[in-house]
Amino acid sequence: MKVHLKINGYLLDTVRRDLDRPHAFAYERVGFFTAGATDLGDRLLLTIRGYMPVADEDYEFDRRVGAKIGSSAMRKAVQSAYRPAAALLHVHTHGGRGKPGFSGVDLNSANDFVPGFFETTPRMPHGLLVLSDNSAHGLLWLASDRPPVIIHEFLRIDAPLRRDWGSYVLA
Repeated sequence: MKVHLKINGYLLDTVRRDLDRPHAFAYERVGFFTAGATDLGDRLLLTIRGYMPVADEDYEFDRRVGAKIGSSAMRKAVQSAYRPAAALLHVHTHGGRGKPGFSGVDLNSANDFVPGFFETTPRMPHGLLVLSDNSAHGLLWLASDRPPVIIHEFLRIDAPLRRDWGSYVLA
């Protein structure tokens, strides 16, 4: 099954700015997208509904990782996906240009926390996204007991329609 993800361009620009903000001790910022999911037979379409940044007080100090978030951040995220039922996507950025990749820490952490998202919204897929300044990469779990699949296409919806997540330079 191929997975396609659509996002409003203005929202994507807002998220990128949010994730670029400095934090008092964390090296990077984290947030969560909520998304609707539509099964189109041979493909799954995710449509981003909203974004929730992790609050400053929900980061935990840990020099071994770029950002560590606590149980309060996770609780707030899963609550945001409860009603209406939504896919929950953990998102952060690695900056730079080109298609980003996940670090070993990203993948190990996601294998721990993403299956827990299914406890709140078991009929929705959940996943992990990493952004660069002009692209994205993502994994989506269709069930808690199955390995993730790659998100194949990212669509930025604004004028003009873009099939990548390139950012526009704001004057």
